[in-house]
Amino acid sequence: MTARRVSLLFAIGIAVIALAVWVSSRSQTGGSSIAGTRVLPGLERSLNQVTQVRITKAGNTRTILSRTATDWVVGERNYPADSGKLRKLLLDLASLKAVERKTRIASNYPVLGVEDVTSPKATGARIDIVSPGKTWSLIVGHSADGNGCYVRVVDSARSLLASPLIQVDASPKQWLDPTILDIAHTRISQIEERPAKGFAFSVSRAKKAQADFIVHDIPRGRELTGADAADSMGSALSNLTLTDVRKAAAPPRGTALSHAVFRTFGGLGIDISGYEQAKHHYIDVSAYATQKSADAEAQQINSRLHGWDYQIPGYRYDEVFQSMDGLLKPLPSKKKAPAIHPHHVK
Repeated sequence: MTARRVSLLFAIGIAVIALAVWVSSRSQTGGSSIAGTRVLPGLERSLNQVTQVRITKAGNTRTILSRTATDWVVGERNYPADSGKLRKLLLDLASLKAVERKTRIASNYPVLGVEDVTSPKATGARIDIVSPGKTWSLIVGHSADGNGCYVRVVDSARSLLASPLIQVDASPKQWLDPTILDIAHTRISQIEERPAKGFAFSVSRAKKAQADFIVHDIPRGRELTGADAADSMGSALSNLTLTDVRKAAAPPRGTALSHAVFRTFGGLGIDISGYEQAKHHYIDVSAYATQKSADAEAQQINSRLHGWDYQIPGYRYDEVFQSMDGLLKPLPSKKKAPAIHPHHVK
């Protein structure tokens, strides 16, 4: 065999080996063939037919979001869902595209957070998107560089790096429509406060252009911190949001109740009672109209809020139920008489 023939066979052998290595690499990593493909094909064109979304984490933490004739409801609370937040989740899932293939070895799933959520130590979340004709099921694991996340289609061995980043919580309270009331400061004309402890009092202003609320029933001998002491009270119902909700029930026996009434220039009244329980703060809200023009708004508020106890953050509770002491200058401290040393006694 000539040297030239040997060299040619050697070159062919190297090429064959290189090709085999390349093919093997492509089959293991997925190469570019997977990039850009939909993780949940068909979901995008079926979004309007989705009837339920189920989110589950380890420990059977679960939220079921169901479509009604008018909107979405959080099943565990039987309360309206944050439809904007849910819509974003569905749009992100529909647009979810693979970036590259990852492990298909089950023992490696926990590294990516894509193990089955029936495992007690699972860190990912399972999402089931239900429509009349099909259910898409996906496990969403850890985030990756803030732009993507690791996912695995349920019943598929292959995990994926995918984009965009999907962030999802299985706690029902995270999916509640958060808005309780949003009444602007400029609308408030009068507030009556009857706190569980301390003095009852009221504040008012005669017209919207009046900057400062007048504080009534100031205790004798006390002074306001300033002319604007009560101005922040008018914002107590602006963007008032919940942290959780439950069916209305009588407060525990012996519970000290606070009470506040807010009135607007347009004739709307908002009556709020509240109490603290186990370090949580609950309020009950009802509306009424003192002018015909406010009838519709009062009815709309009552139709949403009647029959519910709302849990709100402690600082917002303190804004709704203000105390007179918070508006007043501190009392002057009493100076103690100097002690007389026995040596000085004649």
